[in-house]
Amino acid sequence: MSLTDNKTTPGWFSSDRRRLIIQEYGIFLAFLLLSFILSVSNEYFLTSGNISNILLQTSINGVLAIGMTFVILTRGIDLSVGSVVALAGIVSGSLATTSATAGVLGSPYPPYVALSVGILVGLACGTIVGIIVSRFAVPAFVATLGMLSAARGMTLIYGGGKPVPGLTPEFRWIGTGNIIGIPMPVVILAIVFIVSWWVLNRTRFGRYIYAVGGNPHAAITSGINVTRIRFVVYTISGALAGLAGMMLSARTGSALPQAGVAYELDAIAAVVIGGTSLSGGVGRVTGTLIGALIIGVMNNGLDLLGIESYYQQVIKGALIVGAVMLDRKRNHGQ
Repeated sequence: MSLTDNKTTPGWFSSDRRRLIIQEYGIFLAFLLLSFILSVSNEYFLTSGNISNILLQTSINGVLAIGMTFVILTRGIDLSVGSVVALAGIVSGSLATTSATAGVLGSPYPPYVALSVGILVGLACGTIVGIIVSRFAVPAFVATLGMLSAARGMTLIYGGGKPVPGLTPEFRWIGTGNIIGIPMPVVILAIVFIVSWWVLNRTRFGRYIYAVGGNPHAAITSGINVTRIRFVVYTISGALAGLAGMMLSARTGSALPQAGVAYELDAIAAVVIGGTSLSGGVGRVTGTLIGALIIGVMNNGLDLLGIESYYQQVIKGALIVGAVMLDRKRNHGQ
């Protein structure tokens, strides 16, 4: 073999191969590196109790971020999920409370009633946003910003600005219970992840989502109902926000009207850090899950290191901007 052949033959550590490895496994390697640094920096980081705490903290954001992934894959955004978390939590909580003043007539109802209503509340919010975005062509940023304000206002109106205490043990089980030693919020996150992965990777609807985000005009030419796809992804995001709201209320033991503030930022951060493009059509729910774990690990590790929450917000903002810059560079290169 000539010297020229050696130069032109791609090797195992060629630039193209390194670029491919970084694109495919970079987020996972970043997660391992962050975990290693924090484990060296603090002896309590890798304890079983702390790992369980990280998973519990990640579960709610993970559920929100998975719903956000569906939306961002279609070139959308959902800024309303934090407010929907609060609204679904307080409505479902009012059906599952033993408080005579905070509950609705006849409460506490069976937990399946409260859970069903909470998901329906989130679904209704997502449906309204989906109609506004898909049918009336209102930019997603505007429509979801309006729902952010409206849902927060409805939360305060419904609960009178007061928390709903005294949630029944049966309702709280989704936030504090466990199955064969695995915390229930982690189990819920796992189920949501598996179902979402299957939908995006193994169904025609999932392929349509990527097609709409990749090139809406080509999707329309191919006969895909783009309006319907955009409508459905917002209903999915709303329903998962409702589920997350009940998980949060069940875990804390009371439904708070101020719950979910800025949760949409963590959800968007997890999606973007996980490699889903804001330009749509590119991304995986696996990356979103790892992105949520990175945020959870980072928050937990910084707490263990005694870093104030103000600095944590700065670091999180830098991560989001950095991830978006990498995404833009990758798209520009393509």
